[in-house]
This record gives sequence, structure tokens and C-alpha cells, in this order.
Amino acid sequence: MSQSSLQTTPMTRRQWLMSDRPQSRLQARLGRAYMTWQRFSANKLAVAGLCIIFLLILIAVFADVLAPHSPVIGNLGGARLLPPGSEGYLLGTDDQGRDILSRLLHGSRLTLLVIVLVAIIAAPIGLLVGAISGYAGGWVDAVLMRITDIFLAFPKLVLALAFVAAMGPGIENAILAIAITSWPPYARIARAETLSVRNSDYIAAVRLMGASPFRVVLRHVMPMCVSSLIVRVTLDMAGIILTAAGLGFLGLGAQPPLPEWGAMIASGRRFILDQWWVATMPGIAILIVSLGFNLLGDGLRDALDPRESGQ
Repeated sequence: MSQSSLQTTPMTRRQWLMSDRPQSRLQARLGRAYMTWQRFSANKLAVAGLCIIFLLILIAVFADVLAPHSPVIGNLGGARLLPPGSEGYLLGTDDQGRDILSRLLHGSRLTLLVIVLVAIIAAPIGLLVGAISGYAGGWVDAVLMRITDIFLAFPKLVLALAFVAAMGPGIENAILAIAITSWPPYARIARAETLSVRNSDYIAAVRLMGASPFRVVLRHVMPMCVSSLIVRVTLDMAGIILTAAGLGFLGLGAQPPLPEWGAMIASGRRFILDQWWVATMPGIAILIVSLGFNLLGDGLRDALDPRESGQ
């Protein structure tokens, strides 16, 4: 064996990921993801937010196993409005004798369902509208942005109330109404990102290669907007939760006996002075989950911001 081969040391996994001369696209993507995770994990509050969201997902998945009682069937005879810790009810019971802890655990499924479906519906719509508007320009940009301005002119909750009132109460209509009112900020962000890259050499080279405008927008412009959109969607999750809870509080969201957190607060407001736990426990759940998404969004914003990469 030659002397040079003896002196050659194998490259560690971290060195391979941090290499400034990647040998493949896979290595480049993995290295970029690793550096993003390094910046994200350095923010302890962001990691705490990620843990809260991960815990929410686990609770939603294993709610049937974790819940000690039925979330919809109560004991009116002997378990009505019991305080926390009484007779095996850790967080107490409501006016129907139902275990509040079990209702909170199952209600996490509804909360997660609203968050995921609103993001799936609203984010792609906003991304598509913003990318088309920014790339096309002219009258297309003017028309799409004026429509966006109309939606932005109304408070989100008021506009969602109008849509739900027109379509009728229910969790499905509430999700659709929240999604309809949530896409305009994403369109604004996507348009701003598109305007910044529309005249770049990279896009000009793609056009010179014969790519159609649709392909340019779909394959080359929209992916450039995804990182900013992910941050905004994550930060908007708290607002989505509050809007859904507001609709449930007014009786326009999930209908009884579904354990929706906003509806639980509405049913407990009559007992807020004497049996405070009925409305307080779901309120604390909304606070914790909203805080988790805000912390996660702040961490993602710092990790995905290109200006932070050199620090």
C-alpha cells in the first residue's frame, strides 16, 4: 500500500454534508438541509415549539388509547361539573358529566384536521395566484392583486363568518371558509418572491431553452417561493386555530357532541365563575398549541432566511 493512501483519512458524515464542493445533487440537498437544521436546532424556543407540535400529533394519533373516558358520553347522574382530580377525572367534568381530558385529547384531532386541510387548500392557491401575477405582470397582475386586496380588506374572522353563514354550520364548511379567507397573504408573498427572480439570469436561461411560461412558473418560479411560504403558513397556524375556535364558540364550526375546543369554551362560559375549569382547560390547550406554532414559525423563519446563512 502506498504512503499517500496511508495518509488519506476517510471523510466523516458531517464533513460530507458540509462540503463546499458537493459531488451530486443529493449531496447538495442533504447538505443544505443539514445546515438548515443546524440553524434551527440552535434556537431552543423553536425546538420547544417543534416538540409541542410533535406532541399534538402524537396525541391526535393515539387519542383513543390515551383518553380514559368517552369524549361524547357523560355521567349526568354522578359526575356533573366535578372539579379537577375528583373521582378519577384529572381535569374535571363539564355540565354533561363528560371527562374534559378525554374531550381535549379527541379535540386535538379536529384541531389538527383544520390546520392540515386549510394549509393544503389555501397555500397552493395563494402560491399559484401570486406566482402567476408576479410573472405575467400587466393586466393579469392588476386583476389578481385587486381580487386579493378585496379579500384582505375584510378581517379574516368576519369574512369566515359570512361564508359559514351562507354555507351553513359544520366543520367541513368552517374549514372551507377559513381556507377561502387565508390564501391572500400567501399570494402577496409569492408575488414578491416572483418579482425578485422574474428577471434573473437563471429564469432568462430557462426561457432561452424554450420553456413555456407555464413550465417556467410551475417548475422554476414556484419552488423559489416555497421556503417563504412555509414560514408564513406556520406562523398563520395560530390564527387558523383561533379562527376555528371562534367559529366553534359561535356555534358555526363543529357541532355537538364533537369535542371542538372553541365549542367547549362556549359551553363552559356559563360556569366560568364557579366551575372555572370547564372553559379554562380548552382555553389553555388553544394557548399552548398556538404558542407552539408561533415558536416553530419564528425558528423556521430564522433557519430558512438566506440572510441568516452567513452568520
